[in-house]
Amino acid sequence: MSEVVISARSVSKIFGSGADKVTALDAVSVDIFQNEFFTMLGPSGCGKTTLLRLIGGFEEASSGKILLEGNELNDLPPYKRPINTVFQSYALFPHLTVRQNITFGLEMQGIDRAKANHRADEMLELVRLAQYGDRVPSQLSGGQQQRIALARALAPAPKVLLLDEPLSALDLKLRKEMQVELKRLQTETGITFVFVTHDQEEALAMSDRIAVMQFGKIQQIGAPREIYDEPTDRFVADFIGDSNFLPGNLVAAANGKHALTLANQHVIELPSVRSGQKTGDVTISIRPERLGLVAENLADQTHLMGSVKSVIYFGTDTTYEIDLGNDQTVKVRTQNGTGAMDDFGRGERVGVHVPADAIRVLVD
Repeated sequence: MSEVVISARSVSKIFGSGADKVTALDAVSVDIFQNEFFTMLGPSGCGKTTLLRLIGGFEEASSGKILLEGNELNDLPPYKRPINTVFQSYALFPHLTVRQNITFGLEMQGIDRAKANHRADEMLELVRLAQYGDRVPSQLSGGQQQRIALARALAPAPKVLLLDEPLSALDLKLRKEMQVELKRLQTETGITFVFVTHDQEEALAMSDRIAVMQFGKIQQIGAPREIYDEPTDRFVADFIGDSNFLPGNLVAAANGKHALTLANQHVIELPSVRSGQKTGDVTISIRPERLGLVAENLADQTHLMGSVKSVIYFGTDTTYEIDLGNDQTVKVRTQNGTGAMDDFGRGERVGVHVPADAIRVLVD
């Protein structure tokens, strides 16, 4: 396993006091590894930016410790930490050239101009903007300015690079292009990237691991596939991608497996559940793309029966909303152009196939 670079140990941050007290972080502990693209993901106010600012030294923890390679950082100001930050605003100096923007921080550290210029040229090559060194920021596009901000932050070779929603100001197409660029830069430099976003697609596309946060706590940490396919609770399942939630009753079967009964008395044998999973009334999560549809005349007792409530065509796929009765609906997403699915219209009776391995029993 890679070495731990950043550690948070029971870190809390409280703003205000008395009736105005707000707990932005609540005893958060996490390890971030060397050469890792680590993303903190969650809605506004979940504490992700606060934790980033504590790592960078821009805020002081109310309690707990921030460690860099085992050494406590709490009393070190930002400029003494081998950590750089890229903010939402690029904060480039408008009167300096691109090269001068990159060398500014290096020269402030006492590096002579010739070496600083050489390092700047290396960084411009890295971000694929070698020919733009003599331009000023106003002559660059938003995506190019973002790359220069990254080059400037990477130039001192920090141990950790913090990125606070740096792509939020870009349009959709450019944002997707920069996602690829960020992952490439992290891989080529070997620097640990700690990325903050509320965009689940960004997190899934770039991250080695994701920490999903809510109410100042980390709800779940894992690789993108683990977070998506194995959410531990309803918040994670709902925040990452689309999910269907259905009530059920879980009982231990005689063969050591578990049987799940849905509200319509449909029984599904589950191949596995989490260790220590409670039985009784539970909530299950199923991703729409894991469900399948068949015409009513092809359905049998293994299918949930329902009526098509709505059909939404997205080009690459189609989403069907199926009314199961008893105020229960599910979404079924089918890939277009494969020839594997029939087209179903509103009001049509259909059977919904639910693979047992697609079901996730959520914790309370």
